[in-house]
Amino acid sequence: MPNGNIYTGKHRMYPKVRDCVIENVNKRLALEEQNMFYLRHPYLTLEQSWGHATAMGKGKEFIQRKTLEKEKWMEDVTIESRYATLNNKDVWDC
Repeated sequence: MPNGNIYTGKHRMYPKVRDCVIENVNKRLALEEQNMFYLRHPYLTLEQSWGHATAMGKGKEFIQRKTLEKEKWMEDVTIESRYATLNNKDVWDC
């Protein structure tokens, strides 16, 4: 056994590398390589990607969805509207 704590420090014990760990690393590297391939060779070119969302009408849908979400919430509250209830009897303002 090493000196001190076996999980930290200069004399820690490292777990042995097993076959399943190597297989998992190889799978993750293959997946990363596939993702990088798709990033290097996109479906659309740069010229095609500019404005394709507006051509499909996605901007209008987004604006409509946001206005519907805003209608569900309460109106904006101002300080004047909060303090309006305290302003009911101002006798000294003759």
